[in-house]
Amino acid sequence: MAVELYRIDDRLIHGQVVVGWGQPLDLGFIVLVDDEVAASDWEQELYRMGVPPEMDVFFESVESAVRRHGEFAADARPGVVLTGDIATMQRLVAGVGTIREVNLGGIHHRAGRVQRLRYVFLAPDEERALRDLARNGVSVSARDVPAARPVPLDDLLNSRGDA
Repeated sequence: MAVELYRIDDRLIHGQVVVGWGQPLDLGFIVLVDDEVAASDWEQELYRMGVPPEMDVFFESVESAVRRHGEFAADARPGVVLTGDIATMQRLVAGVGTIREVNLGGIHHRAGRVQRLRYVFLAPDEERALRDLARNGVSVSARDVPAARPVPLDDLLNSRGDA
């Protein structure tokens, strides 16, 4: 399968995704799954500016990403599927049915969230959503960059931001 990484990162396309993951995985494409961005030419253009010309970027709603998933999975180039939040990834996983691993890359502070790692803050409903993914056979771990040690979900949820 050509999709090398399913990642949740609230910053969406930025240097850590394009360079930090893009170079080691030799990414040929990014699929940004976000209903609002998929409907906004202006936002798409902003994100497109952060992607090198040799890397394709596709802007998809959850519905279109589910519909086109087979096409992305069959692409000969390595790719990443990126969502900005857990709820969107949860909808994508439910729609596709074959996603078995999800990376938490950056979920930053906001009211109601508790720090779990320096780059992961979670609210109780987000923790429940991640546990639901795991109960449905998805391996969930946090890892900001490829060289870092993956933090399994159970360890993450027991962490208090000191890892």
